[in-house]
Amino acid sequence: MRLWRRRSRRDLTCQEMVELVTDYLEGALPAGEHTRFGRHIAGCPHCTTYLEQMQITIRTLGRLPAESVPPDARDALLGAFRDWNQGRAQH
Repeated sequence: MRLWRRRSRRDLTCQEMVELVTDYLEGALPAGEHTRFGRHIAGCPHCTTYLEQMQITIRTLGRLPAESVPPDARDALLGAFRDWNQGRAQH
């Protein structure tokens, strides 16, 4: 279950915005959540900066060829993200 399906409050907190940023960037937020996200970004300079940093990171990493990452580093990163995601799913 995605986090945005459990929300009932009107305004997003900064923590909620951080948790939704991936869905926002992937265009996966429902219209109402997208509106709340945009409203929060419009009024929060810190989250606006965070969103901009995420967009820059995605653009930059998107240009890295897969073979430029050593296999050991790739496996360690994938393991870390897998463990992190499993930990989130258990909550």
